[in-house]
Amino acid sequence: MSTTTTPAPGRAADLGTGGACGPGKPAAAPRVVRQRRRRPGLIALSVALIAAGGLSGALLFTASGQRSGVLVVARDVPVGTAITDADLAPASLALDPAVKAVSAARKGEMVGQHAAVALTAGSLLSPAQVSSSSLVKAGEQLVGVALKPSQFPASRLSPGQKVLIVSTPDPVQAAAAAGGKPGEPAGAPKTLAATVVAVGEAAPATGVVTVDVAVPAADGPTLAARVATGAVALIVAAQGGS
Repeated sequence: MSTTTTPAPGRAADLGTGGACGPGKPAAAPRVVRQRRRRPGLIALSVALIAAGGLSGALLFTASGQRSGVLVVARDVPVGTAITDADLAPASLALDPAVKAVSAARKGEMVGQHAAVALTAGSLLSPAQVSSSSLVKAGEQLVGVALKPSQFPASRLSPGQKVLIVSTPDPVQAAAAAGGKPGEPAGAPKTLAATVVAVGEAAPATGVVTVDVAVPAADGPTLAARVATGAVALIVAAQGGS
């Protein structure tokens, strides 16, 4: 009696085609995929950092978008000149709190004030740039005095400061003009009381600074002639002096 064994369908297919592993080859072990562990603490920290960054950006955007109404100079205004309505214009700007500016609502107060310094068109108006009184009064003239570093103090000069302009002629010429002999004292130098109106920037090559001063109209031409020779010096008057 004979017994016939029928192979299983899957096994017969492998034997007929050689199978993926071939006859006699062991089957490949299945790949094990490891599942990553979730870390709730790390996820929460990431979410918190993202939220904080978004909040900081929103606050920065909001702060930078806060604009203030301020006054800007609409056209050039010489020092000492009375400010008119046409000299100022309102503007909306985002400013740092450290910047001192005049509110646009105070435009009426600024009209009629005097420019304490030369105002340049397009610049922001600050309270220190205006004065209730003109530094160049009636009966006075404005004279520019060019000074070398050795001809004026190192201390910073400011508008409104009282100074003396000293004539410093050549000693020989001074003695001859006084009728004396060279080497003899020529007497006290001539001085002229003045008020500082504006101080320019030092020239890069020479360090020469031009200081605008207000002097009596009768002395303006004489001072201008002295300045042209370079034989002048500036000293700061004592507080309360003239």
